Amino acid sequence: ESHMKLLGCKGTTGTQESFMKLFKDEEKVKQIDGKIAEKMGFDKVFGVSGQTYTRKVDSRVLNVLASIAESASKFANDMRLLQHEKELEEPFEKSQIGSSAMAYKRNPMRSERINSLSRHVIALKMDPSITAATQWLERTLDDSANKRICIPEAFLAVDSILILYGNISKNIVVYENVIRTNLMQELPFMATEEILMNAVLKGGDRQELHEKIRVHSMEAAKQVKQFGKPNDLIERIEKDESFGLTKEEIEKALNPSNLCGRAPHQVEEYIENTVNPVIQKYEDLIKDINVEVKV
Repeated sequence: ESHMKLLGCKGTTGTQESFMKLFKDEEKVKQIDGKIAEKMGFDKVFGVSGQTYTRKVDSRVLNVLASIAESASKFANDMRLLQHEKELEEPFEKSQIGSSAMAYKRNPMRSERINSLSRHVIALKMDPSITAATQWLERTLDDSANKRICIPEAFLAVDSILILYGNISKNIVVYENVIRTNLMQELPFMATEEILMNAVLKGGDRQELHEKIRVHSMEAAKQVKQFGKPNDLIERIEKDESFGLTKEEIEKALNPSNLCGRAPHQVEEYIENTVNPVIQKYEDLIKDINVEVKV
């Protein structure tokens, strides 16, 4: 159900006084609003207004657009971070120039543009909020010039954001081998909770073992960060007899599939129960959208 309403035909002060003089029939005047709303594609009108609809409407509209920008910007930030790690990459055209200064670079220009435009939309959100908050009595005329700038700019910017968003999502490149390499480098740290639980189940003292893992982890991280050596956390734990675990038991904890809980099924369920219904509901609106970006 739509939350948007039409102002209707209320006259210069919102009282419909001129229409009452014209038609001399209150029922007819009341019907005017409904007929005009239907003609304009609305099913509701404001029951009470001044010459204009409440400027809270503009504020709500910008809040929705800014919310889209917030989500898109978060996606673009994550995309840029993961591209920096060489795990994901946004599409890159054959003749695209990644950097005007450094020929070897492949800058995530689409994601950077989403961030830039999103920042502008989020900043625009303040305009109608301040306007709505500072209107005098039923309405003052300091809203018009501001609205004619911030509302169109917000819609145009979000339109561009969504085109870029769709283009990246449709053509995203995933480097599974890099992801696997990065995962395996961090896996010893990620597996410490599993190792701790297994050691406790075999009779170990949780507080004591937790402190030992903390100390071993700090030293292993030091070897990696300061000396560029491999992560030797597992070797340290294997040599520590207080854990009471065999080498095989410790290595079993290093299986990534044992550390992801319900994540695979959660993703499948989310797509099936949340994403797909929305896509199906708006299929007619999105099926012909062009998300090609020329660079």
